[in-house]
Amino acid sequence: MRTCSSISLSGGQGKTTTIFFTSLLLARLGLRVLTIDADPQANLTFYLNHEVDPNQPSLFEVLTGQVTTEDGIYPTTHENLFLIPADRGLFKVSDFLSSSGTGAFILKLRLKSVANIFDYVLIDVQPSRSQLCLTAVGTSDYVIIPVEANVKGTNSLIDTLSFLTEQANLMAFTGRVLGIVPFRDRWVGNTQTLEGRQNIEAMREFALDIPILPSIRESEKFKSAIRQGKLLSDLGQSDLQYPFEQIIEALTHE
Repeated sequence: MRTCSSISLSGGQGKTTTIFFTSLLLARLGLRVLTIDADPQANLTFYLNHEVDPNQPSLFEVLTGQVTTEDGIYPTTHENLFLIPADRGLFKVSDFLSSSGTGAFILKLRLKSVANIFDYVLIDVQPSRSQLCLTAVGTSDYVIIPVEANVKGTNSLIDTLSFLTEQANLMAFTGRVLGIVPFRDRWVGNTQTLEGRQNIEAMREFALDIPILPSIRESEKFKSAIRQGKLLSDLGQSDLQYPFEQIIEALTHE
């Protein structure tokens, strides 16, 4: 079982979009995929059309050990794709993780019991230096960093790389960054805008030897596909699906 987190320390950077389409693609390939919504905003849970009932366990109960990991996993409407959902109660987990003494490794420990069930675990991570982010990093074999193709995105990339370096120095992150994915890259027809090119070049300077993967273009088609629970190729937009195919290419050939 390989674990990959989508991490960026600013909101609106494309983390959930990246996890949604990458997980659907992996599942379509016949691989068993577990997605984990590690963000109290619960956007991934919403995208996968799951609603947590008051008496149902979510990631909060899994992390705190109130239920087994298996009892916190739900099937989605997509074959081979499963979810540990989030709800607003997940905000309360920080106190537990910070006082446990092993907060950075709790998610990794919880996932051991399902390691033989799934091929991949993909985690959508809260966009902050939170205890949730720490425990996601602690369990990750790989990290994808989506960032907007603008100044805000470049600043988010700098902060995220600094955070991951800190965690690596503490031996809390022992995986590696699989790649950086520019998000909302603006194109006019088949031509990338000057702003997009300049910002992606700036990202290369800070990325050093980390690959810059194909960018996710700005398009309303992503929202349409998410609303319908479909891949972009299902809507005749295979060109927009290419970045997620390349993420899978990098992930499956590790």
